[in-house]
Amino acid sequence: MVTDPKLMSAPETSAVAILLEPLKRQVLIVQDYSYFAARAVASLFTPPLYVNDLLEQMDIIGIGSLPIVLLAGCFIGAVMVLQTASQFERFGETALTGDIVSLALVRELGPAITGLLVAGRNASGMASELGSMQVTEQVDAMRAMGTDPNRKLVAPRVLATVCVLPLLTAMADFVGLVGGFIIAYFTLRIGAVEFWTRALNALEFSDLMQGMAKPVVFGFLLAIVGCYKGLTVRGGTQGVGRATTQAVVTSSVLILISDFFVTKLSLFLAGKAL
Repeated sequence: MVTDPKLMSAPETSAVAILLEPLKRQVLIVQDYSYFAARAVASLFTPPLYVNDLLEQMDIIGIGSLPIVLLAGCFIGAVMVLQTASQFERFGETALTGDIVSLALVRELGPAITGLLVAGRNASGMASELGSMQVTEQVDAMRAMGTDPNRKLVAPRVLATVCVLPLLTAMADFVGLVGGFIIAYFTLRIGAVEFWTRALNALEFSDLMQGMAKPVVFGFLLAIVGCYKGLTVRGGTQGVGRATTQAVVTSSVLILISDFFVTKLSLFLAGKAL
């Protein structure tokens, strides 16, 4: 019995299976995400298009997120000036404050912070709303009535987020510059003409394209994750809570990961890659 090949290979096979099982689950999750995202994109280009749902979601995501985005953008610009002022004063280059604030906001801080704020507010909202519909069998009733839930529920949210997030980012960048100017004026005594001239001249077309391309990617990712977590809820009301938490965490991590790749691609296309 000790020399039986079947008995000898059993522990090895079980150990390999245990090690490969988490990897298989992760691959399956990525496959489900990809298929879900492909169906959502396909729904955007084929009728019917639910325009009323699209406008409603743009109002919820855009107008609803506007106060917190503007408030955060203003204080981010102010903090940028406070952090850089002491260093610039050491070298007598306080005039560079406008350059640094504009580049940091437009390239990185504006898109990233706006994406994370919208993910925390709307990705969780999408997951909880669709998760509640899934638990109460409203999604199944929609299918029974001949309505595609992916087209009715997912496509408007994805398109609304992709359209609205760049606008929120642009407003956050502007308000951040205003906040930076206010602090620079009262702490560094930099005039309005000098600050805004240097802030605008520091930006190039590639910087603006990079700052507007990131919110499009971030919006698509956070909307897909929020809708996917909501429509795959299992376990009743407790499952809705877990899906909401997972939607925020997953979308935030994906935003930070995609930020690196979009930045690298943008710098490469602009001829600034190292």
